[in-house]
Amino acid sequence: MSADAPGNVTPLRPKRPCPECGKPSARETYPFCSTRCKNVDLNRWLSGSYAIPVRDDEEEQGDEPAN
Repeated sequence: MSADAPGNVTPLRPKRPCPECGKPSARETYPFCSTRCKNVDLNRWLSGSYAIPVRDDEEEQGDEPAN
């Protein structure tokens, strides 16, 4: 039994659809299917379309003096 046999290769990442268009993802641009979809997502992050929500009580705790 050879370790190089194609049936014995276990993928490192599970196959999943592209988060932008739903097509199968490509190894070179994982988890996206293409460079275009990868760049569309990057542009959304850089333009501020995506944001991580912050709760008001977290902001107030940062303003208190340390004891």
